[in-house]
Amino acid sequence: MAVRRVMMSADAVGGVWTFALELAEGLVRHGIEVLLAVLGPPPDGGRLRAAQRVPGLRLAHADYPLEWMREANDENQEAAGRWLLDLATDFAPDVVHLNHFCHGALPWPAPCVVVAHSCVATWHEYVRGALPGSEWDDYRRRVADGLAGATLVVAPTRSMLDDLQRIYGTLDKVAVVHNGRRPDAFPAARKQPFVLCAARAWDEAKNVAALDAAAPMTRWPIRVAGDTRHPEGGNARFDHVELLGALGEGSMASQFAHAAIYVLPARYEPFGLSVLEAAFAGCALVLGDIPSLRELWEDTASYVPPDDPAAIAEAINALSSDRRALHSRGVRARRHARRYTAERMVARWRDTYRQLAKEDKKPCAS
Repeated sequence: MAVRRVMMSADAVGGVWTFALELAEGLVRHGIEVLLAVLGPPPDGGRLRAAQRVPGLRLAHADYPLEWMREANDENQEAAGRWLLDLATDFAPDVVHLNHFCHGALPWPAPCVVVAHSCVATWHEYVRGALPGSEWDDYRRRVADGLAGATLVVAPTRSMLDDLQRIYGTLDKVAVVHNGRRPDAFPAARKQPFVLCAARAWDEAKNVAALDAAAPMTRWPIRVAGDTRHPEGGNARFDHVELLGALGEGSMASQFAHAAIYVLPARYEPFGLSVLEAAFAGCALVLGDIPSLRELWEDTASYVPPDDPAAIAEAINALSSDRRALHSRGVRARRHARRYTAERMVARWRDTYRQLAKEDKKPCAS
C-alpha cells in the first residue's frame, strides 16, 4: 500500500531533531509529504534553517513540556495530545510516527509507530544504577500506556528494545531500525592531534565529567562540542576539557574531519548519532563499554569503563602514541559506519510504513 503522508513528532533538544530531519529529508525525496510536529522548547535559528532546507517539509510547533520534563503532567500532556490529533485530522497522514511515548494510545486516524530513542527509566537505571523513584510513577504510566497503544514499537538497537521490554513488559509488535546519517556530510581531512567529544554536556549519561577528569592525564587536548545549558535550567561546568559550545553543522563537520580520536564514555546511549558522524569522518573511536555501543560498533572501537578516567586516558594515549593503530582504527570505523547510512535508514522506514499501512487500517487502540 502506498504511503504518501507521514506525520512525525519531534523535539529540538537533542538527537531526535537530527534523526527526524534526516528521515524527513529522505522521505520527501521519495515523494512522501511530511508534517513535523515539534513539542517542547522551540527550535533555534540553526535548527529552523536546517528544516527550511528540506523542500516541502511542513513544520508545526507547540511549547508543551516534553514528557520527561519535571513540569510534564496529565493535564499538559493531554493538551499536547489534542493538539497533535487536530494536526492529524487536518493533515490526514497514512502513518503517524511518534518520536516520543505518551501519545501512542490516542485514537489516531492512521496506524501509529512509537520510536524509543531513550526513556527516563532506562536512563536512570544505567546512569544512577537503579530505576527512578515514585516521583516518576505518572511518567512511567504514560509511557506504558503509549507503548501498549501503538501499532508498532521501534528502537534503534536491540539493546534498547530489550531494556524497554524488561522494564515495561513484553510488547505485541516490535522492530529494530538503525538510525542513519549521510556519509558525504562528514568528510575526513588531515587529522590533527586532538580528541573530540560531541554531546549534551549537561546530560549525565554522556559522562563529560569523566572526560574532564581524564583530560589532565592525556597526551592530547580534549575538545567538547555541545550545549552546556540544561533545558530546565542550570549550566554544566568543567575545568580541564576545552568547551566549544553548540556548533553549527559546518563547524561541527570540520571538528569531526580534523579530530584524530572521538571519545564518548557514555553510561547510556541507545544509539549515538555523534559516534556515527565521527566514524564517517574517519576518527578512531573510544567508547563507553555498554551493550548498545558494543552492539553497533563491534570490534571497531576501543571500549572503556565509563566511570574510570584513568582507563579513558590510557585508551586515548595508546592511540595517540601509535600512529599506525590510530590510522587503522579510523579506517575500520569509517568502513563499518557504512552499515548506518541515511539511505539505508530511509529505505527501512519506507518498508515499515508500507507494511503498517497494509496490515493495520484501523486507528490505534484508545
